[in-house]
Amino acid sequence: MSRFFRGVAILWVALRYGLDELVLSGFSRPWVRGFTRVITIGRRLDAPRGQRLREALQQLGPIFVKFGQVLSTRRDLLAPDIADELALLQDRVPPFDPAIAVATIERSFRRPLDEIFVSFEREPVASASIAQVHFAVLRDKQGREREVAVKVLRPGMLAAIEKDLALMHMVAGWVSRLSADGRRLKPREVVREFDNYLHDELDLLREAANAAQLRRNMAGLALVLIPEVFWDWCHSDVLVMQRMKGLPISQIEALREAGVDIPRLARDGVTIFFTQVFRDGFFHADMHPGNIMVSTEPETFGRYISVDFGIVGSLTEVDKEYLAQNFTAFFRRDYKRVAELHVESGWVPADTRVNELEGAIRAVCEPYFDRPLKEISLGMVLLRLFQTSRRFQVEIQPQLVLLQKTLLNIEGLGRQLDPDLDLWSTAKPFLERWMREQLGPRRLWRELQAEAPRYAKLLPELPRLLHGYLRRGPQAESAELRQLLAEQQRTNRLLQRLLYAWLGFVLGLVVFQLIVRIRVL
Repeated sequence: MSRFFRGVAILWVALRYGLDELVLSGFSRPWVRGFTRVITIGRRLDAPRGQRLREALQQLGPIFVKFGQVLSTRRDLLAPDIADELALLQDRVPPFDPAIAVATIERSFRRPLDEIFVSFEREPVASASIAQVHFAVLRDKQGREREVAVKVLRPGMLAAIEKDLALMHMVAGWVSRLSADGRRLKPREVVREFDNYLHDELDLLREAANAAQLRRNMAGLALVLIPEVFWDWCHSDVLVMQRMKGLPISQIEALREAGVDIPRLARDGVTIFFTQVFRDGFFHADMHPGNIMVSTEPETFGRYISVDFGIVGSLTEVDKEYLAQNFTAFFRRDYKRVAELHVESGWVPADTRVNELEGAIRAVCEPYFDRPLKEISLGMVLLRLFQTSRRFQVEIQPQLVLLQKTLLNIEGLGRQLDPDLDLWSTAKPFLERWMREQLGPRRLWRELQAEAPRYAKLLPELPRLLHGYLRRGPQAESAELRQLLAEQQRTNRLLQRLLYAWLGFVLGLVVFQLIVRIRVL
């Protein structure tokens, strides 16, 4: 019943903000326009359409806000007025009462606010769907005053998300039962992955751990800054980390006036993304403009600043190698290898004809090479690949859903920064270098170093183990073999007895039936 009422609530919000009119108004047929005018009678829809869509998503809750955040980066797919309004969802969701934030902090640490921070700004500086952020100053263990950002979880988030997730699970079940194509899309697995990531985002301790891991991974790459986490002031509802100073990446004119090299910034963004995905297998998976700034400090000028690490993606070594081979073959226009990889991975049926799949992939991808980003839409490429995957029964991989979402975010961001960016030529050298490291002597050396502790323990024991084996000789081995043969013989005898008993039981039934029939006759 709760899912039913949630569905009714979603429908009511859609009607209240005229989302039905927003969808139908895009059709040019006269009868559709006439129907739209009829269903809007009695409703006041004076507000601009972008504002109505944004307010509806805010009203529906955090899951819908995140959907709006993803859409806001796709200005190639949206009208400018809608994209501008949805961009406000990135960090301008209406904040909750600062008194609630203070109460959450004091309850988490069981101390008054004045004993935790030297100063605390009650007015939030940013507010998103899951939490809001306040600036503060604290005194660390060395007695130094440090400027920090305090992230506080919104109250009642778990209950709100659980309702929407329950509805999504129900709809996914319907989709998977209705058709074979629905099962191919694996909606249940995709929703389950989404469920896990959202619940992880509600635990700010997990976000702090994600930030610490990314900070370590990116320490040697002088392109991005990750804030330091202050673990003594972290809780599942409160996260305290280093305050980062910079300009939001969406303020491109302000960045240009400050002297930031915008084309280089776009190239660096591609490098950071592919480094996190293919080198580390651990990547920031919520890279909308509200979570990215550019440093204006002299010592780190022009570097990216990443914040909000509630959603991260991870890939296994198998996933990384498979994706890297796909990308490398794609950049080389080796569509036959792309098709072979799909068959080898089991993503398509084993009896798929490689030459047919190769031709379909070539038809989708070939028109987009040698073009700047402004003339490419990865959204359209993915859509056409999706249509191709349906024809060849390609199974959707739930573990890659976050990667696809992040790739779309990266493309949208790159399009805003430098429409002339050649995405392929920027990424190709990185992937080819990574593949050489994976298949060459460097990987062998890394694996030897990783296994060195085991070898160090095994090598001193090796002479003793070899001496013990030689002293036992073939007699000990034959004794063990005789023991195994004896056990096998006992097992065989037991099976024979069971077989004889079963045969005797069957013969008894046959004799009993014959006696009964003779008496009847």
